[in-house]
Amino acid sequence: GTPLNLSVSDHGRSDSLLLTWEEPTGDAKGYSLVLSSLGSGMLLQNGSAGPNITSFWFHGLTPGTRYKIEVTAMLACMETTSQTVTAQTSPSPVRNLSLSSGGSPGVLRASWEHAQGQRDRYHLVLYHSQSQALVRNVSLLPNTSTFLLDGLLTGSEYALKVTTLAGASQASSSVHQWTAPSIPTQLRLSPSSSTSLVASWGSATGAAWLHLTLHNLLTRTVTTTLSARRGLTGFTFQHLQPGTPYWLGLSATAGPYSVAGPNATAWTYPLSPGNVTLSRAEEQSSLQARWSTPAGERDFYLVTLQEGEDRAPTRNISVDGDNSHVTFHGLSPGKQYCVQVTAVAGPHQASARSAAAWTEPLAPSGVSLSSQESPYSLLASWEEAMGEGYLLALSPVEHLVRNGSLLRGFTNFTYEGLRPGTLYTFEVSTVAGPYTSSPRRVTNWTYPLPLEQLTLSNHGHSTSLQASWRAAPTGSTSYTGTLCETKLWEKVRNVTVGNDWTNVTFEDLVPGRQYTLEMAVMAGPYRSPVRSATDWTYPLAPAGVTLANTRHPLGLSAFWDKAAGDVDQFHLQLYSKSHPVQRNISVGPNTHNFTFLGLSPGVQYFLKVTVLAGPYRSSSHFATEWTYPLSLANVTVQPGRRPQELRVSWVESGGGRDHLVQLSVAESLSIIRNVSVPRGVTQIDLEGLVPGSRYRVEIISQAGPHRISSQTAIGYTVPLPPLSLSARPLGTAGALAVHWETPPGQRDGYLLSVHKEGSFAPARNLETGKDSSNVTLAQLEPGTCYLVGIWAVAGSFRSLPRSVTGCTVPAAPTNLTFTNPGSSSELHVCWNNPPGRRDHYLITLYSLSTQNRDRVHTLSPDAQNFTWTHLEAGSRFAVQVTAVKGLFKASSTNVTQWTHPLAPASLTLGSPSASMLQVSWAVKGRGAEGFVVEVYDTASRSRVGRVVLGVDARSHIFRNLSPGTHYHVAVRATAGPFHTSTPNLTHCTREYDALLA
Repeated sequence: GTPLNLSVSDHGRSDSLLLTWEEPTGDAKGYSLVLSSLGSGMLLQNGSAGPNITSFWFHGLTPGTRYKIEVTAMLACMETTSQTVTAQTSPSPVRNLSLSSGGSPGVLRASWEHAQGQRDRYHLVLYHSQSQALVRNVSLLPNTSTFLLDGLLTGSEYALKVTTLAGASQASSSVHQWTAPSIPTQLRLSPSSSTSLVASWGSATGAAWLHLTLHNLLTRTVTTTLSARRGLTGFTFQHLQPGTPYWLGLSATAGPYSVAGPNATAWTYPLSPGNVTLSRAEEQSSLQARWSTPAGERDFYLVTLQEGEDRAPTRNISVDGDNSHVTFHGLSPGKQYCVQVTAVAGPHQASARSAAAWTEPLAPSGVSLSSQESPYSLLASWEEAMGEGYLLALSPVEHLVRNGSLLRGFTNFTYEGLRPGTLYTFEVSTVAGPYTSSPRRVTNWTYPLPLEQLTLSNHGHSTSLQASWRAAPTGSTSYTGTLCETKLWEKVRNVTVGNDWTNVTFEDLVPGRQYTLEMAVMAGPYRSPVRSATDWTYPLAPAGVTLANTRHPLGLSAFWDKAAGDVDQFHLQLYSKSHPVQRNISVGPNTHNFTFLGLSPGVQYFLKVTVLAGPYRSSSHFATEWTYPLSLANVTVQPGRRPQELRVSWVESGGGRDHLVQLSVAESLSIIRNVSVPRGVTQIDLEGLVPGSRYRVEIISQAGPHRISSQTAIGYTVPLPPLSLSARPLGTAGALAVHWETPPGQRDGYLLSVHKEGSFAPARNLETGKDSSNVTLAQLEPGTCYLVGIWAVAGSFRSLPRSVTGCTVPAAPTNLTFTNPGSSSELHVCWNNPPGRRDHYLITLYSLSTQNRDRVHTLSPDAQNFTWTHLEAGSRFAVQVTAVKGLFKASSTNVTQWTHPLAPASLTLGSPSASMLQVSWAVKGRGAEGFVVEVYDTASRSRVGRVVLGVDARSHIFRNLSPGTHYHVAVRATAGPFHTSTPNLTHCTREYDALLA
């Protein structure tokens, strides 16, 4: 029978299938439909549809189930045609999909209820919501309804998609959920000041948010709330009350989950009391401490009374934190006290101390004044009383004179308070009653005091020293001294000067040598104790200081000449303005050269040689020299940001004043660019170059007069991409002509890639010369689009890509056949699919018999046959099949065919005369190409007449027949090779008599 071209779809419904079909050739009187299970063959549903109906819905089906549907068309004359198709309903998504953590960090349990129907399997995909990273991709058996997802990040949101698969269909359901957060550990709360607390904790990555709540435990109020994102491990709470206890609570949240974490309690540091004073109270032996209350809170004050200069604590009193004074009773008289007031808040303290204060002393007892048998002294005595000390005053009764008298029996007396270094005369007389003897007189000197503030100084001179001293405040006659070399203690000079001298200069001494001067004061025959002073003459600076390069690449040698005089050592100072670190070397007095190694390359160094003699030093002029620079390392040449640029980079090996970058064309070696770059710069962009060219770069490092070159580096500028790229099909299928315009600049060649649309195969690569501007891509698949990419290549670098899509001409269908299945209204076309691809087929039917409009149908690219219906009977048609790809077409040759003609209708015979037989007939529509009318003698069965008539003929008269003879006539409608005949009809010609009558 005629195919019904069945097709089945579900239109997004999992419990229904829509069956559609094409009407068969000839009118169908109705359709019967049977739906059965594909596996068991059990009849599930049946239905029927009337004529002109081409679709039918099956409802109430099981999702995800495969069915077999049979459609039977009832045709005329009790004929039927049947066709069977299989189909599968779409599966239903799972129901009540849930994702729960169960409180376990890092674990989620997925569960669901099976939806109605069947399925092949489940597919689970788990994503991390924030990063969108794929975490799990799992396929499960169809009877699975739970799955454990472990090893997840705690406190993170995940998205789960569960897909039910049945055949090629699928249905999905999604859900989001968070893993339970993990609790931060090691929560600490400690004060950092009187108004701030520092909170810190560990393991802060296991929760999306951390919520911190700080409570004031005194006021029982929330001071601060804070929400912190994942990763924060500490926070400082500011603007708090001093000396106040705070409680910090921490909780971790992730989505709907919240976990209470640890808590901590801490006090802010209290403020120390201000204006602490200790003063006398109204009561005897009492002191009162006062202070001003600082801001903030405290638990209490600890007031400590300390005694004496060592501040030993004697009393401790705790008072409420609101108090501001306290009184100490029953203290010891005449003692020193101070008070320390400490504000206490939790474990923290803040103290302040007062100034010292005294209790009132008691007067001493047992006071006496005695002479102790000395005429020039009195001994006052008393019993010790507590206190700081005693104030003594002795007031004369008359004017005090140095004359005095002694009672008999005394043989000596000591005069006190005399002037040192002074000549005195002593007179003594004997007193007896009212008489006094002549005096005896004697003179002598008091002993002189030693010399004061003796100094010896060179005052910057190399061959002289000056001694100076302060003049004696009392009597003296002269000063005497001796100058010696300190090291060998050899006497150099003796000097004696008058008592009005205060300095003396020693000339013609040796530079850089240490001398010692000893001097004494003379008074009469007496000499004071000796005083001494020492100093060095100023050393002379070294001469001929030079700094020179050595055979060591990172070394410099210093040379100098020793000047006259003594030297303790030479000090060499080597430094560079570009390096903060300097070399300080000390060498012996007999050394006159030194080599510095391990210096920085390419650096200018300065040398100063200093002579040391005692505390004095004398320096030379600076000498300078450069170390050799090192050649630059890792010189690389890379393309710049634009095709006309090169980026040259290097690693500085150390030192150097600047660098000279020399650029040359690699082939010619002629320098085209010299660029000076300061030290410290490690890259440079060279602009204005030719794209796609090969260049040579050499960098010269300079340091003072020294130069050194780096290794040569080769680099390419990036070539410019080709211009005006096009890809057009050639006249033959399977080839593309690719054309482009040559861009400015240079290149080594071109690289082309050809990638077939929709293919996962690697692209086909093709190289061509630098002077090419076109290429033909052969052996391609007809009717296929290709993405053609092209790069200009220079060295290992490519230009920016240019790409274009070109489609090959499709191949024309082959082996086209046009057949008549024996119908007057249908023609059947078959062909072979050509190689390659196409978007679709266009099949065109041309009517060659009439002026009817051409009929065109669009068919799928895989179609290989088509049946034309409702054609005009007995007509000639031509058919052509065209493969279409984009704008390109390829057509088969035209093939012609005829529909069967319709048999003439209403055939009638008449005999207008005895020798004539008239044949008449009717035709429905065009009906045929022409007609053939044949007449036979009924008795002899021999043909007596035959005529071929045109399409418009409807009757014909056969003449010269025998009167009164039976003839039978047939009329055949013809169309090409086909003909259709009427049934034979018999008629008798007239008799002559009848004709005469």
